[in-house]
Amino acid sequence: MSNTAPWWRSAVIYQVYIRSFADGNDDGVGDIAGIRSRLPYLKSLGVDAIWINPWYKSPMADHGYDVADYRAIDPLFGTLAEAEQLIEEAHRHGIRVIPDIVPNHTSDQHAWFQAALAAGTGTPERDRYIFRPGRGPDGTEPPNDWLSVFGGPAWTRLPDGEWYLHLFAPEQPDLNWQHPEVRAEFESVLRFWFSRGVDGFRIDVAHGLVKHPELPDLPPRRDPEDEGPRQHVEHPHWDRDEVHDIFRAWRKVADEFPGDRTFVAEAWADSPERLAAYVRQDGLHTAFNFDFLMASWDPKDLRAVIDDSLAMLGAVGAPATWVLSNHDVVRHPSRYGRKTTKRWVANEPYRPEGPLDLELGTRRARSAALLMLALPGGAYIYQGEELGLPEVEDLPETALQDPIWERSGHTDRGRDGCRVPIPWSGPAAPFGFSPDGTSAAPWLPQPADWGERSVEAQTGDETSMLELYRSALHLRREHPALGDGSLTWLDAPTGVLAFSRGQGFACVVNLSAEPCPLPDHTSVLLSSGPVEGGLLAPDHAVWLAV
Repeated sequence: MSNTAPWWRSAVIYQVYIRSFADGNDDGVGDIAGIRSRLPYLKSLGVDAIWINPWYKSPMADHGYDVADYRAIDPLFGTLAEAEQLIEEAHRHGIRVIPDIVPNHTSDQHAWFQAALAAGTGTPERDRYIFRPGRGPDGTEPPNDWLSVFGGPAWTRLPDGEWYLHLFAPEQPDLNWQHPEVRAEFESVLRFWFSRGVDGFRIDVAHGLVKHPELPDLPPRRDPEDEGPRQHVEHPHWDRDEVHDIFRAWRKVADEFPGDRTFVAEAWADSPERLAAYVRQDGLHTAFNFDFLMASWDPKDLRAVIDDSLAMLGAVGAPATWVLSNHDVVRHPSRYGRKTTKRWVANEPYRPEGPLDLELGTRRARSAALLMLALPGGAYIYQGEELGLPEVEDLPETALQDPIWERSGHTDRGRDGCRVPIPWSGPAAPFGFSPDGTSAAPWLPQPADWGERSVEAQTGDETSMLELYRSALHLRREHPALGDGSLTWLDAPTGVLAFSRGQGFACVVNLSAEPCPLPDHTSVLLSSGPVEGGLLAPDHAVWLAV
């Protein structure tokens, strides 16, 4: 790969869910001081950048995704000066910094929404959001049948009779992206942070900003069990073509600043073609590959996702961006550790089925890491996946904090199970998450057995998940065939994925039930488990010098 290619085409980016990464001030919640204290760890891991979930001033109705001020840091996490110090220190460690930006909605405590409430119906202040009269003879029914992602209707009625739209929690009113002031404000926010040295942004709900001007009712739902080809259905508020105008303008803002600033879109699209539209040459740089995340542990499914992604993204000149887990989905060792690891549908919650075999899930997670890090393009690692952390499926109901739990009438436990603070050291909670002699319990309880999964316990243990990730990331950085580029499939037995990357490198993943012979090779560079007698065991993966 040429050294002149932009860094983001090959980058491995580590997702810091700030509340749960490291607590620097002993209040049980992760913060900027905690991230700064762990920069040497991130450097030793070998990542190129960190993406930090929202750190802005927020009432925390949705853990920071309800932003009250996009130019201020929430006191829970630190100060603007500390954020600037973090950016500078990370750069000294060779790590770039990508904060989250939340453009679909603000907090209901944002100055704009407070002004809209005070100004009343029919005023310019309300035009920045989506206010409508209700349906029915007395306007007591919502303007349409749209649903909140968190459960219940997507509309809330005010005492003055008008309804406002919130595709998420009622505390998160949706902005009106047809309004020039909204567009200008966000371009100003981008410049505010770019001028402070951030290297890019992850864009929350990038597919949701533009709504159909007539706000029609929803189209019929696709059956999640339907295995047929996915047809694109025009949706009144997801993935509308008009969003790309916004992102073309954002790209121009990024290009005003030196140093290959980048965007990554959280864009849930119903086909690789629709996803590719976000990353055309004049649009965003990259988008998460959720098709890969949602694929089941099945060779046909995975190969089809890889082929389709590379073909569609390659056609617009964009790199793929692979991802296995994040702060919104069940951690992948717990998805792969089920007899049926079915794929699921965008914008539908994943429901694990059957008992968990964590040994199986961990074995597959090790293989999936080697598969992902060998594919062309970039990759995201969600904090704790390098420790092999499973989903915490038995959090007590009294501990649950995700708004989904309340909004769903206690039928959906929400996303807290993948957000539990990660273990750093020691035999007992908080496992080094908070400073020694801590007085505050972590904001979500950690499992009692997480001491054996801590960074301290795994460091130096060659069989550990942490050392596998460390080795893979260092090899990936050094090997000329890895990162951006192309892939060539190799002949392999049924149920086995094998491919080469440029000169001298091959990856083999055995998803079958039988050991498979390795192709001709000069040495084993890295394997997810022991390789004996030239055979690769089921659910194992290997990197070969060929």
